Amino acid sequence: MAATLPVTPRLPLFYMSNSISKLITSLQYLFSDPKTGPGNKKMEPVHSHKQAFYDNSSKSNSCVHSNLKSFTFNDLKNATRNFRADSLLGEGGFGYVFKGWIDENTFAPCKPGSGMVVAVKKLKPESFQGHREWLAEVNYLGQLHHENLVRLIGYCSELDNMLLVYEVMTKGSLENHLFKKGVQLIPWATRMCIAVDVARGLSFLHGLEANVIYRDLKASNILLDSDFNAKLSDFGLARDGPSGDRTHVSTRVIGTMGYAAPEYVASGHLTPKNDVYSFGVVLLELLSGKRATGDENAGGVDETLVEWATPFLSDNRRVLRIMDTRLGGQYSKKGAQTAAALALRCLDVDPKLRPTMNEVLATLELVQAPKNVTNKSSEQIRQCR
Repeated sequence: MAATLPVTPRLPLFYMSNSISKLITSLQYLFSDPKTGPGNKKMEPVHSHKQAFYDNSSKSNSCVHSNLKSFTFNDLKNATRNFRADSLLGEGGFGYVFKGWIDENTFAPCKPGSGMVVAVKKLKPESFQGHREWLAEVNYLGQLHHENLVRLIGYCSELDNMLLVYEVMTKGSLENHLFKKGVQLIPWATRMCIAVDVARGLSFLHGLEANVIYRDLKASNILLDSDFNAKLSDFGLARDGPSGDRTHVSTRVIGTMGYAAPEYVASGHLTPKNDVYSFGVVLLELLSGKRATGDENAGGVDETLVEWATPFLSDNRRVLRIMDTRLGGQYSKKGAQTAAALALRCLDVDPKLRPTMNEVLATLELVQAPKNVTNKSSEQIRQCR
């Protein structure tokens, strides 16, 4: 098992409940496989964007932090109206996310329409992978606080009932806004603001003492609030980065097809530059309006967005051909060329030649968005701060 590094800032802790301790003990026992240790690492294939796969070396010595609210199962059952179908916000490999209502001060369950709206993630009892994700979420989001990370409010651990309570992100995922038909089009200025927000979040993680690697950056894990501020969610696959003289962390290959860095897929060597590559893919999605993988690319489902776009990225005259046609040309040509050149650097096959997230952020902040953006609907489209 990889050693856990202290995460900065370090917050007060309290001892785990018996149920969490038992869960961690079982995880340590089940995941202790000498055949998958460094040097004998099994490789697993990269999955499609509809599937999830997990690393057997994920943290198992996590603890629950005192700044998180401990909810009872009945609390969350009442807050979500017994997890009714009409309260469902989404579904993933881990289980389901429901809308709930709690008091802003006491966090007690409230009637719908009163108090504070929250998102309640309810893990499937039969999903052991979900339990691992639950532990990682609590470990990281219980300690880390940043404007571009989704806020974890609390948790529930009662027998097989493993739940997490988050701030609700009213606009949903970037994936829905970029690719779902009938959803409000995100204009150029807002897309660049979202890119800046994501870069800030990753730059924060990479700058921590533990050098945290997010490891599953993709459009569906970027959530938007009512003003289109972007935040990173789903830290179940996050991992402390290399320390000391180590250049990488050896893991099983995890991630999402089309977003994972090629050297990581090939070797299982994890570094912060893997996140930089994934960011380059997301930036391409923002520019083109096309999915990382999908049949809308010239080569169909067998061609990734990176493969389709790369020939255009190094030519300022041709690069505008990758731009989302739904924007109708309403974007800064110079800004688009700068962003495309940055994406190309992030996607370099040699991870040593990719920029750091600090460099990415500095470049994006120089991409000037129009100062006056005409709203295309009654909903607010924000401009960069």
